[in-house]
Amino acid sequence: MSPWRPTKGWLPGRDRRAVRHPGAAGALRSTAPARRVLVAGGGIAGIAAAVGLVDRGVDVVLVEKHLQLGGRVRSWPVHRNGSSVTMSRGFHAFFRQYYNLRALLRRVDPALDRLVALDDYPLVLAGGHADSFARIPRTPPLNLAAFVARSPSFTARDLTKVDIGAALELLDVDFPETFSAYDGESAAEFLDRLQFPDRARHLALEVFARSFFAHPSEFAAGELVAMFHAYFVGSSEGLLFDVPIDDYGTAYWAPLREYLVDRGARVLVSETVEGIDLDAAAGVRVTLGSGAAIDVDAVVIATDPATTRRLVAQTEGLGDPSWRERVERTRNAPPFAVWRVWLDRLVDAARPPFLGTSGYGPLDNITVLERFEAGARRWSVTHGGSVLELHAYALPFGEPEQVNAESVQAELWSELNRVYEETAGARVVASEWLVEADCPLVDTSPWKLRPEVTTPDPRVMLAGDQIRCDFPVALMERAATTGWQAANALLTPWGLAGHDLWTVPMAARHRMFGAVRRAMAKP
Repeated sequence: MSPWRPTKGWLPGRDRRAVRHPGAAGALRSTAPARRVLVAGGGIAGIAAAVGLVDRGVDVVLVEKHLQLGGRVRSWPVHRNGSSVTMSRGFHAFFRQYYNLRALLRRVDPALDRLVALDDYPLVLAGGHADSFARIPRTPPLNLAAFVARSPSFTARDLTKVDIGAALELLDVDFPETFSAYDGESAAEFLDRLQFPDRARHLALEVFARSFFAHPSEFAAGELVAMFHAYFVGSSEGLLFDVPIDDYGTAYWAPLREYLVDRGARVLVSETVEGIDLDAAAGVRVTLGSGAAIDVDAVVIATDPATTRRLVAQTEGLGDPSWRERVERTRNAPPFAVWRVWLDRLVDAARPPFLGTSGYGPLDNITVLERFEAGARRWSVTHGGSVLELHAYALPFGEPEQVNAESVQAELWSELNRVYEETAGARVVASEWLVEADCPLVDTSPWKLRPEVTTPDPRVMLAGDQIRCDFPVALMERAATTGWQAANALLTPWGLAGHDLWTVPMAARHRMFGAVRRAMAKP
């Protein structure tokens, strides 16, 4: 089967202002002998890089430390009480602005039939009121006006206190310059300047900041502004999203592994990259944890942040000390926890598949998995209970081993009972507990000092959601985008065609926002 390609005039979504970033011209297929590339890391970034390369006839070796592909969006089987079920690293929303991630998924699901739309993105704040995006228009600026008009988070008195100049900063953007404009400022500090009412601050912005696995006091204001643009005021795709119809591996990562293998790629799982020798006689020699050595023309490092730091530090001759320090300076976000519980009863039928929460202790969201995931639905039908997932971002601990599972689970259970009262009498018949601290921290350090896709050696590329990207993308979409970019950066000098990328508009949709902001700034 030939790789999926868009037709003439095709758009990646409903937004006619979506921006196409064309790949470089070149041959569609490599001629023999094909170049050989090792991709370290089988998460979204690594899969995107590998697919981008094999689609052009490059010989690819993909190395992944886990048994399954997917990285921080992987899923894996577990057996509980005689049942075969699945576990994952937590809920992920597949937003419709994720054009480059969706281009990857289309390789095995051209019509994206394995994604199902959720009807709402509800957010609830401890104290009683909630916000909904179900009936908000998708086209800016009508979406913003409608949200403010309908949201219980805002009152007419609240609006008089908002700093209009700071609020206009959310609308007057121009990327990538906007990222650097907030160097040194945290999301919390920006929200302080904004003077949003506390309720709106929590529900409209702070919930999103925490979705980056960081506390707003450590999260970059530039990323918050970029996120607000990409998901809300810069795109007409809307803030609602899709989710896979089954666990992540079954829906996408296993089929994408088959896609790679069918095109000649070697996929090595339960394997690690231990060293990269740039001075090998045969080119670049990569040493694996098993002791094997593979000679290649280039390497894409698409691993978790700590592994990327280790590999860069160990690779002699890769960049000068100042560049290597930029990589070493990257940080990991605090630990997060995922608790999946199988209950002896169903939650109320009116409960949404996904609910974002604020002010409920460590509880950041609740997912009712049987509402969309086929495997969870089968268990639910058989056993008459719900499968819930509780997620806690940015736990106040330095390392995962410092997290007291019994204590945090007790808090999560107590807060779940506050939000979904019917769970108070429920019994947990099985559970899976996961604590990790391998997500990047997008902190307030200068944006231009973050490592980018290309490195000082044209044979080595970086990819992942911790890697700097000029586009207003984040999370899974940044991982996919940098993966494609890493492939493109290798393909171009080899005379092979690059892959088109797409984003939301790179600047404000309406010039009037900048004009008003400049007028207000005049003395």
